[in-house]
Amino acid sequence: MIGDRMRTGAGEEWRRYWPVVIAAALGHSTTTLSVYSIGPFVVPLQQAFGWTRAEIALGQTVSSSIGWIFTLSVGLLIDRWGPRRVGLVGMVLICAAYASLSTITSNIYSWYLHWLLLGFSAAWIQPTIWSGAVATRFDASRGLAIALTVSGAGIGAAVLPALATHLIAEYGWRGGFVGIPIIWAAVALPIIFLFFRGAQDTKEARASAARRNAGDILPGLSLAQGLRSPVLYKMGLAGMLFHFSAVGLISQFVPILESLDVQRMTAAKIAGLIGLSSIAGRLVTGVLLDRFRADKVAMGALFLPAFAAALVLNSHSTTSLACAALLLGLSLGSEFDCLMYLATRHLGLKRFGMMFAVMLVFLSLGAATGPLAAGVIFDHTQSYRLYIWLLFPVVTAASLLIGFLGPYPQLDAAAREPAAA
Repeated sequence: MIGDRMRTGAGEEWRRYWPVVIAAALGHSTTTLSVYSIGPFVVPLQQAFGWTRAEIALGQTVSSSIGWIFTLSVGLLIDRWGPRRVGLVGMVLICAAYASLSTITSNIYSWYLHWLLLGFSAAWIQPTIWSGAVATRFDASRGLAIALTVSGAGIGAAVLPALATHLIAEYGWRGGFVGIPIIWAAVALPIIFLFFRGAQDTKEARASAARRNAGDILPGLSLAQGLRSPVLYKMGLAGMLFHFSAVGLISQFVPILESLDVQRMTAAKIAGLIGLSSIAGRLVTGVLLDRFRADKVAMGALFLPAFAAALVLNSHSTTSLACAALLLGLSLGSEFDCLMYLATRHLGLKRFGMMFAVMLVFLSLGAATGPLAAGVIFDHTQSYRLYIWLLFPVVTAASLLIGFLGPYPQLDAAAREPAAA
């Protein structure tokens, strides 16, 4: 079965499986709810409760820090059950958890408790679910298929800042926390329910799952082999450094622009350009990945935030800030495509859920510390400049790590899984 599918041409892959990509992209967009929407809530929460920006940003740190524990457990469930069931449960959990932010009190620990709930829920919609399922349906056009899937994050980045700002203006910040997940669930959940199925969700995979794991029908390294591979940790560290830079900059982008005397709605619109350009970046990257060495493409993608940071540091107009947003979006659009694609080629798909979950631990650490570092630096200096300067050596190191991954290994679809794995 797998061999026949891998011989299928790109055109046939798209004719058969394009609905899976659409559904997966919508699922992937949900992973961005707490990242791209939080910026417009920062000032209203400060005004309501008197919290510092570091205290507010610490909520994301708590979520990301605790989330990696559940990410590993959910990774095992993906390999065991397939992505469909996990993803559907996750959609319900994350929307309910996000809406629960509307019930927080002036006690800062109430804020952190709700972010703990978000961290648990986010593990059930981790990117592995959506891109991993698509990777099992596409081989000849895997780069573009993954690119379109993770373009769902661009939808979130483009829509959420302005949507959150509008809902807060109309219904207050509590109404904003309720309205965003309701809108997202109403659009995404029906399509995911109808069309989202990876190869692990077929009858053959379910029969395999009854014996062991749905992923047994797929090519790739065993879990033990993957965990011994230096490539896994090089990619994880590169992703961590990138996310420290990009997520920190993106989550604070609206406050950064406001600190430069940009009006709030204008800042939200400029931040929305991140999402639009990330979609373009993902599509271009997907085409490049199908034609050139992925590690070379990734090196350039991971370095792009340095150019965005330079524009912010030397901004003299909203035009230059808009260009910074576009560059940041291009990097965000390219980076995850590259890491996901490289993981499928270096590690394979057999235990992809668990092995990419290990990588997500690294990415979560970067996402957890980046916004916190930005908030702490602002509270102490009343400026984001020091944090932005810090991004230059960080993204350089991330780019260099990807350059030393080495050639793709030969992955045997029929390889036996060692009992210890």
